[in-house]
Amino acid sequence: MATAPVLKTLRDSADLRHLRQIIAGLDEGVILVDPDQSILWANDAALGMHGVDAVEQLGGTVDDYRQRFQLRYRNNHKVAGDDYPIERVVSGEAFSEVVVEVAVAGEDEPRWTHQVRSLVLTDDNDEPECLVMIIQDVSAQFEAEDRFQQSFNANPAPAIICRLADLRYVKVNQGFLDMTGHTQDAVLGETLYAIDVLANAEKRDLAKERLCQGRTIPQMEADLTLPDGSTKLVIVAGQPIDMGNEPCMLLTFADLEPRRKAETALRQSEERFTRTFAWAPVALAIGTLDGNRLCDVNETFTDLTGFSADEIIGRPLSEVGLWETPGLDDAIDAEIRAGRSIRDREVRIRTKAGDVLDGIVSAEQIELAGETCVLWAMRDISVRKASERELVRAIEAVMQDTSWLSRSIMEKLARIRAPQAEPPGVGLDELTPRERDVLALICRGLDDKSISRTLDVSGNTVRNHVARIYSKIGVNRRNAAAAWARARGFDGESVTISHDRGTSLLETAS
Repeated sequence: MATAPVLKTLRDSADLRHLRQIIAGLDEGVILVDPDQSILWANDAALGMHGVDAVEQLGGTVDDYRQRFQLRYRNNHKVAGDDYPIERVVSGEAFSEVVVEVAVAGEDEPRWTHQVRSLVLTDDNDEPECLVMIIQDVSAQFEAEDRFQQSFNANPAPAIICRLADLRYVKVNQGFLDMTGHTQDAVLGETLYAIDVLANAEKRDLAKERLCQGRTIPQMEADLTLPDGSTKLVIVAGQPIDMGNEPCMLLTFADLEPRRKAETALRQSEERFTRTFAWAPVALAIGTLDGNRLCDVNETFTDLTGFSADEIIGRPLSEVGLWETPGLDDAIDAEIRAGRSIRDREVRIRTKAGDVLDGIVSAEQIELAGETCVLWAMRDISVRKASERELVRAIEAVMQDTSWLSRSIMEKLARIRAPQAEPPGVGLDELTPRERDVLALICRGLDDKSISRTLDVSGNTVRNHVARIYSKIGVNRRNAAAAWARARGFDGESVTISHDRGTSLLETAS
């Protein structure tokens, strides 16, 4: 009858003293387990990694250990009893770098993260004599990785991490997916050759060289190829990092597509403005706000004034002597500096040849290339003025002999030749002080918004005043209202605008 083999334990075969002396001072935790599944001894590092002071608190046997400590993998799946590292040690299995999270029995959250490997000590007959479980506390490492993962995922800046050993992408954040339209499954595990974010980089060779060397990749522009085949302009930069003790490259991106679209739209707008400016049938010029130095003129301007572009660009209008009307330089300059637009102001223009033309000028502040400039527009109305003068001379010639004209015709001709200071009908006195203010600003060429800002009243109040003025004087357009006022010697230039008028019925109604 065969006799069952007697299990030989470490207690029976050797003294633990020398073994304990060797491992007592190690930083790694060491637990010695007898082949009969009893826990023989643990060094101080192993006890500290379990939050206990004595080996008895680990449990007398492997079964006791399982009852006192609950293990789970980092994916939150519980470790089954047979899969406990200490069970695998007892079974004689050789393994390395098993990572588990350890919690005290009864607690929901783990306290430590252990990286465990096994070691089997055998006797002369190659039989297991002592089973060893070697533990490293990697809690701090994985906590740091968890914090990095949370920060990486939450960072709105697009980013992707490439492992340098095989140039495969191991992490990608939502910012990169949103920017490119890729899915996470389509990116993770792919190589840099499959999704080459450096393919169209501004300094591609330098970027690839730095990537292979594991060195910082400086910022550079690149065109990313998107899944649909289109491209997107970005700035890309790379920073070497370690993840899980593996060298990696963190690639971050800044989306420049909105800037490129804005620049394209601005360039197209400027091109349209340039073409319109150059070919406009009206004399146009652009000057600086400071000193009214001319920056550009169109061909119609040079034809009107006789000055070539080279002769006039860079010079202030006051130096050129373009205005024959006395004091016009200072008056126009003051209005422009005050932020007021000039609309169809009658002027006398002196050409390079010394001729004087009747003209009208308009000026308004505009933004060009981020700078405030003044856009000038001029028209020659000499022909129209000459026709008006010829008409007046014809009237005067007819009126020299009026014996054959009726009295009514004579009165009408007289009014044409010399308009009355106050034509019959509604007079200026019938307008309220505030309505005269509004009419004065209309004569100066201001729109409703500008009038609202000047008088510090609401837009509805301005519109109500304008409607009352139209109703009183019998017009329905701004130009007609201005002409009505000028016919009565009221051009608005000499009117001092008051900001403390009493609240009118119109303002109250609005």
